[in-house]
Amino acid sequence: MLLSVIAIILGLALLVWGAERFISGAAALARNLGVSPMLIGLTIVGFGTSAPEILVSATAALKDSPGLAIGNAIGSNIANIGLILGVTALIQPLLVHSSTLRREYPVLLIVTLGTLLLMLNGTLGRMDGVVLLLGLVATLYFMYRLGLASRVNDPNDPMGPGFDAEIPRDLSTRAAVGWFIAGLVVLLLSSHILVWGAVNIATAFGVSELVIGLTIIALGTSLPELAACVAGALKNEHDIAIGNIIGSNLYNLLAVLAMPALLAPSLLDPAVLLRDMPVMIALTLALFVMGYGVRSRGEITRMEGMVLVAAYLGYQGYLFSQLSGTWA
Repeated sequence: MLLSVIAIILGLALLVWGAERFISGAAALARNLGVSPMLIGLTIVGFGTSAPEILVSATAALKDSPGLAIGNAIGSNIANIGLILGVTALIQPLLVHSSTLRREYPVLLIVTLGTLLLMLNGTLGRMDGVVLLLGLVATLYFMYRLGLASRVNDPNDPMGPGFDAEIPRDLSTRAAVGWFIAGLVVLLLSSHILVWGAVNIATAFGVSELVIGLTIIALGTSLPELAACVAGALKNEHDIAIGNIIGSNLYNLLAVLAMPALLAPSLLDPAVLLRDMPVMIALTLALFVMGYGVRSRGEITRMEGMVLVAAYLGYQGYLFSQLSGTWA
């Protein structure tokens, strides 16, 4: 048991380190090849922050643990909005100035509801995985077009300078490729270590892999987003902080959830539709109302941040209360 706990802690630590190196290498390489900071931020950085979730879910699916993979995807989205954005807003209220970001909100909402429609039949199969991957391609293309349009229609969009400041400038192309490969290798290794430990813990305590994915794994794989959001808020780069969450949630649904669908098609645990998806959708709607600014400018205040954190803690408390009943 101790070895499994150590594996989870070590796996999470390596995931965070590997994700940082992977994103830095990919972003620096794209900059050296002449790609604009806005495009890098909307596509490469956004996709890279979900790399831990993608590899953990793929590994779990290949090890015939689809529940762990599904819980990781949904739980990460819940943690991103409820915990990470909530904590960030408590530190500093988040104002939305970017017109680019306001165009991303409806996309996240549409993808979230579309994912629910795919799941309503109670299964997650290969055809669902194909649909999700097609949605991923369409979303990446949309981000690409959005990045190009912002350079022409809104050159003063604050997300551009924000992304530009985040991308490493001092990495040569060779060094960028080296960090990219090193980060990818560490991500692959750490995902295997983490999944091994998580499956052992679930088996030992008789806990469903879905719940382990929704709690420990989801929180751990969301640590890069937490670091990025808090750092962005402290630098007054509010749009970057929120943009990281929106991008990560999009890729969690379209890329991370596609892994168990393609690699280990299975029936869904009824709790996914009755408990977890409603929470994720409710938090996504809350983000839309708070950040989009239906009647005013978009802002996530400290009070709203407190509500988000309370919702996340309440959800986690409910999950752990069910665990207590299982162990009793």
